[in-house]
Amino acid sequence: MREAKTDRTTRQRVTDRLREEPMAAAAIAREFDIVTSTALTHVEHIAQSLEHTDEQLLVAPPTCRDCGFEEFDDLVNRPSRCPECKSEDVGEPIFRIE
Repeated sequence: MREAKTDRTTRQRVTDRLREEPMAAAAIAREFDIVTSTALTHVEHIAQSLEHTDEQLLVAPPTCRDCGFEEFDDLVNRPSRCPECKSEDVGEPIFRIE
């Protein structure tokens, strides 16, 4: 479901959306008609803007769907493959604001 254009910025609308439900960067990109790298940039800025509030950005790490590995060094970006089993079936990190 696409939102109608408002006077709120895309970043503000993404912030509101992450308060409603957890989302991966690709889902954010689809919903707001932006590229995934832009969605990740928004998420990074949202995390910074929440530093002085009672809220925080929580990240469910990427997870290998084959072996369950989830100890990736970079929690924000989706890795191309699992370092343990070398599988390329790695899920995206999921973001939410709580």
